[in-house]
Amino acid sequence: MIFDPLWLITGAAALGAGVLNAIAGGGSFLTFPALVFAGVPPLAANATSAMAVSPGYLGSTLGFRAEIQALPRSTVQREVAVAALGGLMGAGLLLVTPARLFSGLVPWLLLLATLLFAAGPWLAKRNQGQGHPAWRLPSLLGVAIYGGYFNGGLGILLMALYTLTGEQRLNTVNALKNLNSFVLSLLSVAAFAVAGAIVWPQAVWMMALATLGGWAGARLAKRLPVQWVRWLVIGTGLVMSAVFFSRLPA
Repeated sequence: MIFDPLWLITGAAALGAGVLNAIAGGGSFLTFPALVFAGVPPLAANATSAMAVSPGYLGSTLGFRAEIQALPRSTVQREVAVAALGGLMGAGLLLVTPARLFSGLVPWLLLLATLLFAAGPWLAKRNQGQGHPAWRLPSLLGVAIYGGYFNGGLGILLMALYTLTGEQRLNTVNALKNLNSFVLSLLSVAAFAVAGAIVWPQAVWMMALATLGGWAGARLAKRLPVQWVRWLVIGTGLVMSAVFFSRLPA
């Protein structure tokens, strides 16, 4: 059997996504377009991409275990439950979205995720240490629904949410971001799997390489200027958005 070069493309995208997620985030900007380019329908590509990058969330969560354990147990349990519910709702929404409609939404979702990623540092600086607990959980539910529906830019949304609702320690923000990303992704991926929306050969192949990329990215993170990587992610997101806009029917 001749090895399909498209597997090299999806594998390279997964490897790069693992590196990007370990350093600055934005790995979905590589995995999702690569799967579409490989011929996977957009809806299935979105589900498979979410599966491919999901192992990294677990490793990141374990890395912040001390910060999570330092938080009130009731707060963690409540927010995990909200994130799980939102992930399932987002996945369910994706599964009932007509394929043609989702294809039309893809460039807008990619552009939105790119802009959110670009605005990340500015959003983080907006926190003045004044919490707004009344809207924290409803906002978390909305972000989790978005993450279950379309994973791109999820981490930036969660970091913005937590910095704007009173979390002043960056490690705590990252801990909550990683934990809730893991929970909602796990539930949404499970829903995609039950519905048969995941292309398993590509998913397994890309998960392995994304995990390897995450390991390599953790080492690179100490050497590479983060701003360089951020500009690479933003540039990739803008290019991918333009490509998908150009593919929309006139």
